[in-house]
Amino acid sequence: MSDSGVVVEVIPAGERLELVPLEVGHAEEMAAVLDDPALHAFIGGAPESPEELRARYTRWEAGAPEPGTTWCNWVIRAREDGRLVGTVQATVTGDGAEVAWVVGTAWQGRGYASEAARALVGWLRPRVRTVVAHVHPEHAASAAVARAAGLVRTDVVHDGEVRWESVAAV
Repeated sequence: MSDSGVVVEVIPAGERLELVPLEVGHAEEMAAVLDDPALHAFIGGAPESPEELRARYTRWEAGAPEPGTTWCNWVIRAREDGRLVGTVQATVTGDGAEVAWVVGTAWQGRGYASEAARALVGWLRPRVRTVVAHVHPEHAASAAVARAAGLVRTDVVHDGEVRWESVAAV
């Protein structure tokens, strides 16, 4: 359990997917899943090697250095064949969470990102009041995922990305 009381657990994500807590041991398979420069067109950077992902995942497993902040990271696993197809994550602070998702190019266009994002937001709902995502204004597919997850586009732009959010009723 983290200092915010959030425990990352396996999350069923519909019939086709499950969200499994990310571990350092996922780095090798995830490096292959994410090995497409096109995935970085809107977020910057480049595909990482298995070694680089192991280092990143080690940092993530260690937890956020800021008190009161919890990093929640999952790999997206296809139930049909057990293969990893992407990741979802939430940074939880206080009564809010910022979420993100990425699905490997080979699995895009199947609704996996939308299913995983809906499951993530559903899991967060009893735990936080506000869920936020930041989406590049030209990334139509990611905007569709945000919409499918129940987030609404706002007029707020931060670092060139549009804020999408869902606020639970009090």
